[in-house]
Amino acid sequence: MGERRPLADRLPTFPWDRLAPYKRTAAAHADGLVDLSVGTPVDPVPETLRQALAGAADSPGYPQTWGTPELRSSIEDWLSRRHGVAVAEGAVLPTIGSKETVAWLPTLLGLGEGDTVVHPELAYPTYDVGVRLSGATPVAADGLASLGPAPVSMVWVNSPSNPTGRVLGVDHLRKVVRWARERGVIVASDECYLDLGWDGTEPVSILHPDVCGDSHENLLALHSLSKRSNLAGYRAAFLAGDPALVKELLEVRKHSGMIVPAPVQAAMKAALDDDAHAEEQKERYRARRTRLRSAFEGAGWKVEHSEAGLYLWASHPDLDAWGAVEHLAERGVIVAPGDFYGRAGAGHVRVAFTATDERVAEAAARLA
Repeated sequence: MGERRPLADRLPTFPWDRLAPYKRTAAAHADGLVDLSVGTPVDPVPETLRQALAGAADSPGYPQTWGTPELRSSIEDWLSRRHGVAVAEGAVLPTIGSKETVAWLPTLLGLGEGDTVVHPELAYPTYDVGVRLSGATPVAADGLASLGPAPVSMVWVNSPSNPTGRVLGVDHLRKVVRWARERGVIVASDECYLDLGWDGTEPVSILHPDVCGDSHENLLALHSLSKRSNLAGYRAAFLAGDPALVKELLEVRKHSGMIVPAPVQAAMKAALDDDAHAEEQKERYRARRTRLRSAFEGAGWKVEHSEAGLYLWASHPDLDAWGAVEHLAERGVIVAPGDFYGRAGAGHVRVAFTATDERVAEAAARLA
């Protein structure tokens, strides 16, 4: 009998563990730590959403894996109202946060040894991890043409991007869809920051008719309520797209018990039905973004892309990524080094503007 190989051994070191010593340095600052490293919401969950959660708390039975009909209807309405996307009836599926979907989608789609999955060169590390969990081969590439004849089973697209905030235009997305359709490749589009365009930027879904015409075949879009509605703690997300793929995922998730709790489904419906709280939250982020961007640029940093999402993609002329992390940690500010997201990020840091107004103001003062 062969020796067991732990699944964890297939995976890289959890990147955030490498920040621990810098975090200790930053925490020693006389006026406390300003943590701009992780994009976690800090503002309150809107009261109406908490009420919806509490109102559904008496849920003794098993929830529906597919989501309640009311939730599915709200997802479909939101996609149409906010993003001009009309999905086939039922072609939506609530998920336990979007990171879970990123990590398990290749496995749930049956990919494995012999399959190749492409993700962006600068990317959220979980794309790579999810491919490794499935046993497939991850390839980091921004130019699909450079892949040559190598057989590809799935392509990840992330617009607006984490970490860079870059937005892919309609023409770019259309080329990705055309390339994939010519080869029968699945395109999974992580659109968690789709509502958070800045300075007139309007990100577009892979499911929009301008991108994919009148068919969602082999297309999936992932959405999250973590940032839009401060529901990171609720693990509230969903996917939508090709009815055949959604049905396939539903069947596997039913077998494996991957179900969003009923009270969370109720809170998701309340969140999707109400745009006002999301606009209010977006304005909070807009003010924090403006203040931090001005502070970094005033201190000699360069900010690139960053036209959407919750991060500034910043570089300093005299520092590499880890040098920049150390430089800011000595001032009590912690950020994420760009190489967490790929070798191409070695000259940058990712700065989250999800801290409180008070902490953002403190960071700006220290940079000055």
